[in-house]
Amino acid sequence: MHKVKVLIVDDSQLIRDVLTCLLSSDARIQVVGSAEDPYDARQKIKQLNPDVITLDVEMPKMNGIAFLKNLMRLRPTPVVMISTLTSEGSQITMQALESGAIDFVAKPNDLSRIMGEYQQEIINKVLAASSVSKSTLEAISKKLSGQSSGHKPAISRQVEPRTGASESELRPAKKIIAIGGSTGSLEALKELLVQVRFSGKEAVLVALHLPGRFTESYANRLNALLPLTVKEARHNEPVCQGHIYIAPGGKHLEVRQSAVGFDTVVHDNEPVNLHRPSVQVLFDSVAKQGNGKAIAILLTGMGKDGSQALARIRAAGMRTFVQDEASSVVWGMPGAAVKEFNAVADEDILNLSGLAAKVSELGH
Repeated sequence: MHKVKVLIVDDSQLIRDVLTCLLSSDARIQVVGSAEDPYDARQKIKQLNPDVITLDVEMPKMNGIAFLKNLMRLRPTPVVMISTLTSEGSQITMQALESGAIDFVAKPNDLSRIMGEYQQEIINKVLAASSVSKSTLEAISKKLSGQSSGHKPAISRQVEPRTGASESELRPAKKIIAIGGSTGSLEALKELLVQVRFSGKEAVLVALHLPGRFTESYANRLNALLPLTVKEARHNEPVCQGHIYIAPGGKHLEVRQSAVGFDTVVHDNEPVNLHRPSVQVLFDSVAKQGNGKAIAILLTGMGKDGSQALARIRAAGMRTFVQDEASSVVWGMPGAAVKEFNAVADEDILNLSGLAAKVSELGH
């Protein structure tokens, strides 16, 4: 059996030892080496030819982001970032994802509690990263090369910029767009939304597999790019036109009908499919409460969370879509929706541009 070869890059000897222990506990993984800084890592990458690299965000001698960009440009390799989820750490992690990292794991801040869920999380993310195709890595590399040369994709802005309307001026959304995803979906969601021609009458509800303290920074970043107001969802607030509500890290998000439209429900009930937020929780609420006024999209992601619930939305008479395999970093969740649950029509398996066109069409 081929083992996934992993190189650990971190300036802390303790963290290198901990990650080596955690990853080596899985028979499918072989930690082939570790490096204390990017220059050490550069030599060991040449010597050891790892399948996956875990990379600390904050590195001595060379910024971790600069090292990642060079790596993805010269030798595209799946990278899982090991991130400190402070406010600053979250922003750097987002820069890493924009620079080609496949996923991230929070750096353990309590070494007495690293076994169990944390151990399985990092194992799963390393294994998922190892499954990323060569063509996907090459596409990421080309995209980054295009950005470095000054080329940027066109961003469609069909709605006037936000004007700071008071709460009394906000109107109930006429259409709900529910979106779920996991591995690779932070960048996929951004690329999807910047291409949408928003009517201003819709609202978007999003569930991604994110930890606490990360979603606020992510929402702020999207808010600066989009003509809609992007925010972390709060419990029991009206779902208003021209807004994007992101499930807070570590909490579930649902939608329920109100007298005039829809409200949000945010809670910290038990994880579903091992996740909180869970895409299934959001999608099942849409299947029950959408009343034909919703569409749902499942983006790239590891596992099956939300796949069967997407089929329930389709059975309730609403439109469903998934990201296609070619444009997905990991086609786990969309693939399961297609192959196991018949959750979408064949013509509704689309790349991000195709999905944006459908959202633009159905949102009006």
